[in-house]
This record gives sequence, C-alpha cells and structure tokens, in this order.
Amino acid sequence: MKIAVAADHAGREDKTWLAARLRELGHEATDFGTNSAEPCDYPDFAVAAAAAVADGRCDQAVLVCGTGIGMSIAANKVKGVRAAACQCVEAAKYARAHNDANVLCMGSRLTGREAMDAILAAWLATPFEGGRHARRVNKINSLDREGACR
Repeated sequence: MKIAVAADHAGREDKTWLAARLRELGHEATDFGTNSAEPCDYPDFAVAAAAAVADGRCDQAVLVCGTGIGMSIAANKVKGVRAAACQCVEAAKYARAHNDANVLCMGSRLTGREAMDAILAAWLATPFEGGRHARRVNKINSLDREGACR
C-alpha cells in the first residue's frame, strides 16, 4: 500500500519512525514533511498528505502532531477524507471497521512508540465492515457533495 506520512514539529521524529516502520511492513511511505524541528503549522502538512489520499496518489495517510487532534481536524477539511485521531488500539479498529477512516492521526505528546506501533498495526489489519456502516459512511461522503452542514 502507498501511505502518506506527515507531521508538524511536535510529531516529526515519530513521523520519521512511523515511515520506517511502514517500510519494514512492506508499504511505500511518502513523506509530506515537516522535516525540521522549527515550529510550523500542522494544517499545511495535514492537507498535503490528505490531498494525496483524496486524489488517489496514496491509499491512506498517517499524520502526527502533538495530540493528533489538530491534524485530524485539518485533514477532515479535504473532500473524501475521513481522518480519525486514535489514542488506543480499539479506537483504531473502530475507525477502520465502522467509519472506513482513511487517515490515521496520532499524538506524540499523548502516545508512546510502543502504543503507536500497536495502533498502526490494528489500523492496517482492520478492514471496513460495510453493511450498516456503509450507509453511514455514504452519508458522511454525501456531505462532501452537498457542501458543508449548515
């Protein structure tokens, strides 16, 4: 699978580690930055990686910032993206199985590498269940077509 990776300055080191881990698992990891420890704006990197998922250049994305929340909010602004901030294995499984989330967001300040590795493994191994969940995901996707909820 082709997986985009991106981070802000807070998640940069974990992003680099996660990209290497993805490669160890046989995936292609495409790095959308940042590659600097200088403070930067996470929406720039979240949107670049999410756009790669939305336009098909990448199958999924893994984003890292301090909490994972900012990256998920920014990534979810990209049409076709369903980003989930996950702090545990169960959340990652549900995000994939029930929400067909295509972007995983994690927080370097909240989640250690051992937990990140387990979350990533669960994310990659869990398929979308479809069924009743497909109807719900279709409703989420229709928001992209209809524009914003008002």
